[in-house]
Amino acid sequence: MCGLVTFQAQRRFPKAFHIHEYASASIGRLCHFKDIYKRLLQATPDYRVFQNEWVCARLGFRDTVPFEYRDMGVTPQFFQKETLSRVRDFDCVYSGEMRRLKYFLPVFEGLARSGRTVLLIGQLPDVIKDYFDTQSNVTAVGRVSYTEVPQLLIRARYGLNLVPSQLPYTQQTSTKLIEYCAAGLKIVSSDYPWVRRFEQQNEASFYFIPYLNSAKTYSEIFGDALDLQPYRTPKLHNLTWPLILNRLRVWQAIGMHD
Repeated sequence: MCGLVTFQAQRRFPKAFHIHEYASASIGRLCHFKDIYKRLLQATPDYRVFQNEWVCARLGFRDTVPFEYRDMGVTPQFFQKETLSRVRDFDCVYSGEMRRLKYFLPVFEGLARSGRTVLLIGQLPDVIKDYFDTQSNVTAVGRVSYTEVPQLLIRARYGLNLVPSQLPYTQQTSTKLIEYCAAGLKIVSSDYPWVRRFEQQNEASFYFIPYLNSAKTYSEIFGDALDLQPYRTPKLHNLTWPLILNRLRVWQAIGMHD
């Protein structure tokens, strides 16, 4: 994956085939300026790989270096539901980056008011840990091995895809949403451009919730309405890592495939 690769660093390996992969645009403060900085000062590789078209456009390289897109995927284990326990003892599950949940505390207050149980998979930062420790409807298992995630996901009926309204997150693939779909969960998501495109492209049907609203509104959203939506979860068998990696053209570029 590509941070800043200087010309000096590239000259250390003059005979190597240099591949720069951008699985994400820059994040955090001044992220757009970081991407401009990379574009202006990055050494020129032999090949580039971008997560998607938006990341490619965001970096904005204007040369003739060949490139392709490599989206996010999941391991095949997420699809092996016949080997997993079918006990669904939680209404909702959230897995992944926990720091962003600070933007969604009213969502969890609404879940509590509506009597919904929630499973959290991931390490809670101190800034929100005290809040969740007081929520009797929330069970936090902390950081677990990636191999344990499929079994935990399938303990819930709904997967929470909560993404703050910030670039680049609103334009990049949500890996956890792909994992939820692979595990066969119904999808409840904040509303943003990437997930709308994903839903349309995969002929899915998700339940979208508004960003930054009141606990009262969220309690109504997670009441009876949650169970009455016309959910349709895509299968996504084409997004396992072996298939994604096998489709890449970069292998031909470096002479590994005919």
